[in-house]
Amino acid sequence: MRKKLLLGNWKMNKTVGEAKAFALACRSIVEFAGEHGVLVGVAPTYLGLQTVKENADKHLIVAAQNVHFEDKGAYTGEVSVPMLKDIGVSWVIVGHSERRTYDNETNEKCNKKIVKLVHEEMTPVYCVGETLEQFEKGLTKKVVEKQLRVGLQSLCEKCIDKVVIAYEPVWSIGTGKNASKEIAQDVCAFIRGIVREMYGEGAERMLILYGGSVKPENIKAYLTSPDIDGALVGGASLQIDSYRAMVENLIG
Repeated sequence: MRKKLLLGNWKMNKTVGEAKAFALACRSIVEFAGEHGVLVGVAPTYLGLQTVKENADKHLIVAAQNVHFEDKGAYTGEVSVPMLKDIGVSWVIVGHSERRTYDNETNEKCNKKIVKLVHEEMTPVYCVGETLEQFEKGLTKKVVEKQLRVGLQSLCEKCIDKVVIAYEPVWSIGTGKNASKEIAQDVCAFIRGIVREMYGEGAERMLILYGGSVKPENIKAYLTSPDIDGALVGGASLQIDSYRAMVENLIG
C-alpha cells in the first residue's frame, strides 16, 4: 500500500524568518499527518533549508528545489549533493517546468541529477509535463514518455521506487486552470505503465504526484484516483492555514 504525500514547493518565496515561523507552526500538522500515515514536506529556498530542518518536526520532509550533479567545482550559483547532505536534506526536486523553461533544464541534465541522487541514497522528485500547445495538439503522452525514458535511464531496477514522479501539466501551474481528475489519473496511470515497462514491479511502489493549481478544495478529488499518490503544491502551500486545510481534506 503506497502512502500519500503532500509536498509544498515554495519556489522563490519566504525569508529565513518566515520559513522559521512556518516550520514552528507546522509541527502539529506533521504530527497529525503522521498519525494517519500521510507524508508531508516542503521545499524552501536554499537559504531556508537549514532553518526549516532545525525548527520543524523531525518527520517533516525538507526538500531542495534543485541540485547540481557534480560534487564541487566552478559552477557559480549552484549547490551540490554533499552540501545538502551536510545539513540533513535528502530530497530534491528535479526538472520543474520553471527550471526547464528559464534555466535550460533538459531531460539529459535531469538524468545526471537523478542518477547522482539515487546513487547517494537521496530521493529525487522528478517533474514531467506538457505545455499548453503540446496539450492542445494531443502530444501529452509523447512528451511525458520522452521525459521519463531519458530522465530515468541508467537506473537499477531495485532503486527505481526511490524516485518520486510529479506530473505537472505546465498549462496548469500558477494559472488557476486545473487538469480534470480524469486527465490527471489517465496521465499518472500512463506514467506508471512506462516505468513498469522500463523497470518492472518497482513501478507499483513508486509514488506519483499530481501538481498544478492544487488547493484545499480540490486535493481530495485528485487523491482518490488509484494512480495519484499525492500532490506537489505551489502557492497553496505558502500559508500555514491553507497547508493545514490540504492535509485535513486529504485525510478527512
